[in-house]
Amino acid sequence: MHMGAVVTFSPRRRVDPAALTAILAERAARLPKLRQRARAELFPPGAARWADDPGFVAADHIHHVVLSSLYEPEPLAAYASRWIAEPLDTTRPLWQLTLATGLPDGKFALLLKLHHALTDGAGAYAVAAGLLDGVKLPERIAAPARPIPAPRSTLDTVKDALGTVWGQANETAGIASSLVRAARPPLSPVSAPPSAQRRLGFVRLPLPDLRRVRQAHGGTTNDVVLAVLSGALREWLVNRGHRADGRTLRALIPVSVRGRAGAQLGGNKLSGYLCDLPVGEDDPVERLRVVRRAMTRNKAAGPSRGAGALPLLADRVPALLHRLGTRTAGQAAPMLFDLVITTVPIPPARLSLDDARLAEVYPFVPLAPRHAVGIAVATYRDAVHIGLQVNGEAVTDVGSLRDAVLKSASRLLDAS
Repeated sequence: MHMGAVVTFSPRRRVDPAALTAILAERAARLPKLRQRARAELFPPGAARWADDPGFVAADHIHHVVLSSLYEPEPLAAYASRWIAEPLDTTRPLWQLTLATGLPDGKFALLLKLHHALTDGAGAYAVAAGLLDGVKLPERIAAPARPIPAPRSTLDTVKDALGTVWGQANETAGIASSLVRAARPPLSPVSAPPSAQRRLGFVRLPLPDLRRVRQAHGGTTNDVVLAVLSGALREWLVNRGHRADGRTLRALIPVSVRGRAGAQLGGNKLSGYLCDLPVGEDDPVERLRVVRRAMTRNKAAGPSRGAGALPLLADRVPALLHRLGTRTAGQAAPMLFDLVITTVPIPPARLSLDDARLAEVYPFVPLAPRHAVGIAVATYRDAVHIGLQVNGEAVTDVGSLRDAVLKSASRLLDAS
């Protein structure tokens, strides 16, 4: 359940690794979320809570490596693939930073790894932003003062409480019944036996090109990205010897349900949509039309309905049942969806670290058990950055998937 990002920077001067790691340690020490570790609770059974680690030293979570292209043609991707697969120590705060120097043109990279228990994608940006220059995080917003309500009868109070419980129970039952209806045999061509090995790939698409496609055919930039990925998965399946015609791949599209308050920055606050990607369609424009229609239906239904809203159930399950059932539920993921495609929101403002300009940011989503591929997308400035994470034993060459993304984007642009 590791998530994270590989972020590259273009410095104005020679990089001093010791000074840079000291800056990162100082800033990390000021972020309360990074000081906390999970602690088991006796009651209720199976519960846990976040608590400050009394032995916390930020520098212990930060490392420096020097990469070289002498032995690896793509040293950053090769190192990051090994790095993201290394388990985090669950007795300590669940994060790690690695500063990688030795990249071409004097660039350096920052590799941030978090356990998904700590936060989701939107929360991860809030954590990472605190390490950058001059980024002011939202402060915890106090609730506005409200007039003292008039006294109410015990009967009215009980009725309100029962109404809330009943409404939530109905919503939960609706999601659960949708999950049952959406389940299907786990026979996906992108499923794989569980493996701890990982391979990462980076893809950068020019944002103006995607906007040209959107202007020609409508939809959102996210719709265009999903259409590009549908075409890439089609090409990739064919190259792996699978039939693509007449097939769909079901993607879980996480949706943030966070409020705007700073108090919302921690934890996981997610719902999701299920979207059948039209990998069986050869026409790139028709693929976009199919994706647009599917996402329009999802948005009309809202993020709290349908099988894609399964993340909402997490907060409604008793702690002990949650702990006992999570592993089994994870193994059942291929019955509901074939892969996860998530988008990480990043503001368009220019970002920097120690005055080095942020150049690229590639996010990575955890791989569900028995899934071969996970895809994360981040739009920053003039580019869309796509992070590919694959099961290292099942997919020996992530480069073919990366090339398929570039080819699919080119085909859609040519048709626009």
